[in-house]
Parts: sequence; structure tokens; C-alpha cells
Amino acid sequence: MLLEDNLAQAKNGQKITAKGYAVAHKDDTFKPFSFTRHAMGENDILLEILYAGICHSDIHSARSEWKEGIYPMVPGHEIAGRVVAVGKNVSKFKIGDYAGVGCMVNSCGECSACKQSQEQFCENGKAVFTYDCLDCFHDNAPTYGGYSNNIVVSENFAIKVPQNAPLDKVAPLLCAGITTYSPLKFSKVKKGDKVAVAGFGGLGLMAVKYALYLGAEVSIFARNTLKAQEAKDLGIKALYTNTSECKERFDFIISTIPTAYDVNSYVDLLKFGGELAIVGLPPVELKTHIDVTRLVFSAGKKVYGSLIGGIKETQEMLDISVQQGIYPEVEIISVKDIDKAYSNLTSGKARFRYVIDMGSLEG
Repeated sequence: MLLEDNLAQAKNGQKITAKGYAVAHKDDTFKPFSFTRHAMGENDILLEILYAGICHSDIHSARSEWKEGIYPMVPGHEIAGRVVAVGKNVSKFKIGDYAGVGCMVNSCGECSACKQSQEQFCENGKAVFTYDCLDCFHDNAPTYGGYSNNIVVSENFAIKVPQNAPLDKVAPLLCAGITTYSPLKFSKVKKGDKVAVAGFGGLGLMAVKYALYLGAEVSIFARNTLKAQEAKDLGIKALYTNTSECKERFDFIISTIPTAYDVNSYVDLLKFGGELAIVGLPPVELKTHIDVTRLVFSAGKKVYGSLIGGIKETQEMLDISVQQGIYPEVEIISVKDIDKAYSNLTSGKARFRYVIDMGSLEG
């Protein structure tokens, strides 16, 4: 009856009831949680969530490692599902279409950043993130993410997904995919470039796959050699477990490491004019530091941070990924296994991207 209730609520302009899994505080374990989404607007779609990926950002947020979280918190910004209702002005989707939702669900749409489809950098401070955020467009109500059965979102912030795409593998593309694709494109990585990927987890694997697609020669820096065979199977040139053993110099390095590490050691491994993109974000108390003096004398090397990507670029990434068959390696889990997945991710035991089958959510 959940879907029938939601359809009736959508038709009558009522708030949409939802069920999910949430934590009540930073030390909590996940438990069933009932809540409401804002009512559907004329430009909104109602998405029945079928799969939700687990991102390391979910862990940082749930445990208040970046800032104090907004609780109860339903994480999840790697969302794939089916459109079950559309507002009267919606033209991008029809009922039955597949769609995805990534890390943000709204922005001002008026500033320079938004007009360039860099909505994540909204200059008016109105970027609304998918969870752990106050929605300035809906009475500052807290947003809830994809560990749930539905979501209401503007069609402008939903990504079109082809009907033949594997939704379980598509879900992680909405964060892990765009987070790594965007800096590779920004730095204009091309065929023959020497690229290194620091960190070989969910983000790192996608960075490797996109870099190989672009024709780069790719090496990996990993915490151990447990995934050496996977690296070999992908066609990786070399796998290093520390920077000191590497004698190569790279055109581009992308760091996906979510814990404290020596950024400067990677700057040293860049060629003249090489670029280091940082997408991994450690907890606040473990922030890494760049040696400014060392950087000044680093021969024209560039270091920058990158935050996901805009909606236009996300759609581009997904289209290419589906066309080329570029997907993460996933392990499907039940909602009851979220805590175990978090434990495996933080202890380095996870070998694949965990994706929650939201069909396992009890009514």
C-alpha cells in the first residue's frame, strides 16, 4: 500500500510519506525511520527508489566527522529508481522512466555558477544537498537521502537513465562516478598521459576506469596489495603501497583518500606543470596540510580540490558510462546490513561498492 498511498498524496498535493533507515546521533546504529517528503510541485517528480549506493561521505556525515550532523539522518546520495508520478509542468520524464539523483537536489538557478551548471558551487549559498542539509526552498526542512523508499525532486536535478541500464550499478555513478569523472575532464586528461590514482576504493576504481577510457597510462597507490589482481585485470601499469617506492613522474594524480595522509609526497611525484586533484575529504580532526614553501618551489605544479560535478556534467558522465559499460563493481546488500557495510568500509575490508536493494525495506 505504500506506493498507492504515495500516488494519492502526490495527486492531492499532500506531503509524501516515506520509510527509510536512519541514525539518531553520531554513535547510533541504523534503525527503521518514518518521515515525510515535501509535497510534489509542478516541476517535481516522485521517484520510487530501487537502489542506493553507500558512499564514504555517508559515513563521515552520519558520524559528524565533517560537521555536526542534522539528526535523525537518512544518508544516501547515490540513488536510482523509477518515476512513479510527475508534476504537470514536467517534460523531462514520464511515468515509468528510470532516473537517478546524486548529491544535490536544488540551487538558486540564477547565479553565475548555476547558470554554468556548476550548481554545487551556488554563489547564493542555496545549493541544497540530498541529505544532512536544510532545504531553503521548503521551509528549511531537513533533507533525507536515499536509504529510503522514495524521494521528491525537481526534474532539473534528476538524471535520465536509459531503460536498459543496470540500476544497481548506475546508483554509485551519481557520486563516485561524477566525483572522479569531473576532475579528469577539468584537467583535460588525454591519451598517453601518465596518471596515478591514490586510493583504490569505490572512488579510486571509477577514477581508474575513466582514466583508462581516456587512453591514459594508469598507476595506483593503495594501502596494501589485496586488490593487486583486480588492478592487473584492469590493465594497471603499477601498484604502489607508498610514494617513496615510486620513481615515476605523472601528468595527473587524483587523490581519493578519505583519511589523513601526506599530500606533499604526491605533489613531489608530478611532472613540471602536472596537476593534483583532491576529491577525498578526511574527517576534520585529521585534515591534511600542504607545505606552501614546498609548493612554491614545485616547478609550476598545480593542486586543486574538486566537488562532484554539475547536473549537465553528471548527465554526460552517466551517458558515457552506460554507452561504454563503465560501471563500479558492486555488492548488493539488505538495509539491515548497513552497519556491517560501514564497518567493512572503515576497516578496509570492503572490496566492492555496497549498494542497498531498497526492495529489502519492510513496509
